[in-house]
Amino acid sequence: MASAAHKVEIRREKREAGVVAHVVFDNSRRLNVVGPAALTDLIAAFQTLSQEPDLRAVVFSGAGGKAFIGGADINHMAGMKSSEDGRAFITLIHRLCQAIRDCPVPVICKLEGYTLGGGLEVAAACDIRISTDTAHFGMPEVKVGIPSVVEAALLPRLIGWGRTSWLLLTGDNISAAKAEAWGLVEIVVPAANIDAAIEHCVNSIATEATPLAMRAQKRLMRRWERLPLDEAVQAGIDAFAQSVAEGEHLERMSAFINRKKK
Repeated sequence: MASAAHKVEIRREKREAGVVAHVVFDNSRRLNVVGPAALTDLIAAFQTLSQEPDLRAVVFSGAGGKAFIGGADINHMAGMKSSEDGRAFITLIHRLCQAIRDCPVPVICKLEGYTLGGGLEVAAACDIRISTDTAHFGMPEVKVGIPSVVEAALLPRLIGWGRTSWLLLTGDNISAAKAEAWGLVEIVVPAANIDAAIEHCVNSIATEATPLAMRAQKRLMRRWERLPLDEAVQAGIDAFAQSVAEGEHLERMSAFINRKKK
């Protein structure tokens, strides 16, 4: 999927345990900013991958090393005049975030350079965020006359209300070190080590975890976000019972028991 301005590449890496997909967004001439066409192509990429039964994990990155997604295309936004224009564009950003969250396997976000505005909303929608130590993060929308919306609503769950308020109300950037301390990213490593850190994470998901259990876990975590505590606990009981009925645990647990006996 490509246009004159951008390209969305999907690379499928076949492993013994299944397929690891790499989604690379390339608008690197403009810090990988996203406009309507790019968002549409990225939505299609994640929706396509979600239908693939052998998929075990997705790694999502921006090309060029200078940005994951540097924000929404300000040239497009400057041309928006009506509420319908604004609603149509921001809904595309939400649809990309939702496609990532609906992906049945973990989506690992590779964060290099700048992750700003809509890009940070997309990163927040991913399951695991791994960053270089030179990366920067921010939500600068208030500085250009609009609020931060859609999946910015995920930020209080990740970093709390006070830190979310600081990001959204000041519009200032934070460093990778602060993002890690706040819980915005899970792992921060030197740039030379980021691929190894991502591979370690992918290997844990694609090789160590069983596929049905992993998909069940992601579904359950999404339900936990919406349910009161008592209902969330019951949903976990139901998921556990379904997992036992599917029997995926039998081989792994038997192997563990036999190993202990030796």
